[in-house]
Amino acid sequence: MFNRLKLGEILLEMGAIREADLQSALDTQTEKGGRLGELLLAARACEEKHLALALGRQLGCDVKDSINPDEVDLDLIARLSLRWSRESRVLPLFAIGDEVVVAVADPLNLRTLDQLRFVLQREPVPVIVPTQPLLDAINAAFDRKLRVAGGLTEGLENVETKHQSDDVPEIEDILVQTEGDDEAPVIQFVNSLFVRAVRERTSDIHIEPAEQSLHVRYRIDGVLKEVAQPPKRFQSSIIARIKIMAGLDIAERRLPQDGRIRIKIAGKDIDVRVATAPATHGERITMRLLDRSAVLLDLDAMDMAPDILGELKRLAMLPHGIILVTGPTGSGKTTTLYAALSYINTPDKNILTVEDPVEYQLKGISQMQVNAKIGLTFASGLRSYLRHDPDVILVGEIRDQVTADIAIEASLTGHLVFSTLHTNDSAGAFTRLIEMGVEPFLVASSVQAALAQRLLRRLCRECREPYVPSATQLAEINLTPEDVERVGGHVYRANGCATCLNTGYSGRRGIYEMLVMNEEVNQLIMRKEDAATIKRAALRHGMRTLRDDGALKVLQGVTSIEEVLRVTKEELA
Repeated sequence: MFNRLKLGEILLEMGAIREADLQSALDTQTEKGGRLGELLLAARACEEKHLALALGRQLGCDVKDSINPDEVDLDLIARLSLRWSRESRVLPLFAIGDEVVVAVADPLNLRTLDQLRFVLQREPVPVIVPTQPLLDAINAAFDRKLRVAGGLTEGLENVETKHQSDDVPEIEDILVQTEGDDEAPVIQFVNSLFVRAVRERTSDIHIEPAEQSLHVRYRIDGVLKEVAQPPKRFQSSIIARIKIMAGLDIAERRLPQDGRIRIKIAGKDIDVRVATAPATHGERITMRLLDRSAVLLDLDAMDMAPDILGELKRLAMLPHGIILVTGPTGSGKTTTLYAALSYINTPDKNILTVEDPVEYQLKGISQMQVNAKIGLTFASGLRSYLRHDPDVILVGEIRDQVTADIAIEASLTGHLVFSTLHTNDSAGAFTRLIEMGVEPFLVASSVQAALAQRLLRRLCRECREPYVPSATQLAEINLTPEDVERVGGHVYRANGCATCLNTGYSGRRGIYEMLVMNEEVNQLIMRKEDAATIKRAALRHGMRTLRDDGALKVLQGVTSIEEVLRVTKEELA
């Protein structure tokens, strides 16, 4: 049945290994045991794709370079867990009569094949696939299964998982089904929270204790939605489980704690920032989910208006000065700064960042995370980095006068500084620095521009509804009926369908307000004028407000009038 050639002989004949490496592996096998193929891979004497071809020839098995996950029969993997499939390196592909074709990395793993034979009640026919392409196909196939079947608990790796069937309608049912405080349902419930959160594009998970209940809410596209009310008796167990995963002290309930969880869900690397705080009815937990694979680092893909995009690119190429990005927490400031750094990140520039925390790793850029417990603050980190000959420095946030003074000093001595401030609009950035204690002439001479931004929800392309708004509605966002006529006579509003979870919106886009320093603004800052006066001057020089930029998104069919009004407020102008 099998080819009588030995594996080493086949590899030599293929030219995939050297005879000296083969002999060394055989000597190791004689001395310590083990399988020849694994020893060759461990010694890096052979590539896995060549080993797969050799095994296929020796055992009479087919060999594939990759698997198309869309061709996987989802009924076959319905009785398997993602974790087991990844650990066993096995993926059932399709059935033919009493046989099932199975992609495997190791066709000699007879125990796994026996388990499949028992579970699927079919004879497995192995097809050899190298490990990484196989793992990619497993992740993609189970992710597709989640999307198609609406499963809740599968797809979670690097944490303990128990299989849950896909027909469970609500995640708290996982806990209701058990009589006691069993640990396994709690683990399963927490895992389900993460998997569903990733599937529904959740940015934050809130677990909030009340007097008689426990509430779980997701923030999706900037709006909170309650998704579960698990039984109150599981409150301490759920919170303890999350604290264990985040490496926090489960015995400490009186003080706030911060931690981090790294998980992989359906092939996506998810970084979860965990914050606990004492409350009246027990500890509450807020978790921010960051998908490392989804970070947008391309300025051209950020949907900025062409004039604002061009101005930001020009500013990012300046040799010195301060560029500020303002807005509330969660408005996308960090993403904008990262995209700007990526735009100018070339081998001839030394770019350093001081952040709290470092949200994404940027290739070719040195990043420092502040740690107040050991005295590493924005100010001390920035002061230290100035001794490392930087061209560009990103300061995660200017929180106090000390940090502001150092940033201004850096900008005046030939460095380009990017940073953020928590202000409502672009004009407020200048007055905020003065309120911190920075001299007005230093603000006027160092800050080159302030970019305010917000995130608004994007209309679902599947169900958005065209309509003709009234003149009153249009006036609220500074548009006229003639503006609407120029784009086809209608704009769009939210409707709701299964694709957007009946919200009418799917995803978010930024709106921006760019205030670039000019002589009039400079003089107003020197006289310590208020933000409204500075804003009026900027408007006279052609600046668009956040609401004006949102109005352009309405005309483009990106969002609705109601959404623009929700995320912006009319300022004095």
